[in-house]
Amino acid sequence: MVIDLPTIWAFIIAFAVFTYVVLDGFDLGLGLLFPFFPAHNERDLIMNSVAPVWDGNETWLVLGGGGLLAAFPLAYAVLMPALYTPIVAMLLGLIFRGVAFEFRWRARREGNLWDIAFAAGSLLAAIAQGIALGAILQGIKVSGRAYAGGWWDWLTPFSVLTGAALVAGYALLGAAWLVMKTEGELRERAYALCWRLLFVVLVGLAAVSIATPFLHISYWRRWFEWPNIIFTAPVPILVAIVTLLLLRSLERRQDFQPFFLTLVLFALTYGGLGISMYPFIVPQSITIWQAAAPATSQLFMLVGVVILIPMNLSYTAFTYWVFRGKVGRDAGYHS
Repeated sequence: MVIDLPTIWAFIIAFAVFTYVVLDGFDLGLGLLFPFFPAHNERDLIMNSVAPVWDGNETWLVLGGGGLLAAFPLAYAVLMPALYTPIVAMLLGLIFRGVAFEFRWRARREGNLWDIAFAAGSLLAAIAQGIALGAILQGIKVSGRAYAGGWWDWLTPFSVLTGAALVAGYALLGAAWLVMKTEGELRERAYALCWRLLFVVLVGLAAVSIATPFLHISYWRRWFEWPNIIFTAPVPILVAIVTLLLLRSLERRQDFQPFFLTLVLFALTYGGLGISMYPFIVPQSITIWQAAAPATSQLFMLVGVVILIPMNLSYTAFTYWVFRGKVGRDAGYHS
């Protein structure tokens, strides 16, 4: 039996990126929600709800980026020059918010400034990720084995639309996290935000879904031509079902269901993205087989990944289990 290593590695990288999105997404979302919670004690509680886990969430981004470089070096060499600006902006945002997360507890007199830095860093990282995604979806100009586009090709109305939609999605995920982790007035305000943000997310999701098939004829054929439509139609149907369940969970004031249903909504949209792109790793230009590293290299790295991913998943699950439940107002990040 022949093992298709490029396909295996494509799924590994896709899994790592999705895990980062769902784990760090609510973390970024909390920063985006800071302007809606101006009281300092409320912001302390929000930070304490994520303090035990936020550092580990970003390890999956390292696996996704490092795996792309190691397993698909051609794709990395093409995508990086095309996305230098949004990727650098994302990294600066993550660094800025990480520094703000730590310093706000030490510099109480300047706490408001660090709160602004935390919110701004979250917004910068989130919108940069969405813009990078939109730039990849709309296609990268390739000549031979190199990027052939310009410095500003990543900035288009479609990429800005995907950036705004992802910001709304992260904010919804953050609000659902607060519903699950907090109590009292803060929890009630998080419920109210979930209702509003869900509407914004659905509008953004619909806009991106409508625009995507018009980017390339291959997207249109993948989603609407017969018999492909038999396999793609369940995705929007499932999105509608999950949305109805999410609305019902919010109406019933449930604690855990909104967060996990929002994760399912992210998973379905991520699956739709995979349907649109596969088997291209650089849409319309380079397939996963064309970009793949030598089989010996991929097999060597696969041995390490098979060991490390279960270890990372186990550690992550254990951390979330230990710090499960509501966060009380007497919780503290630093003694």
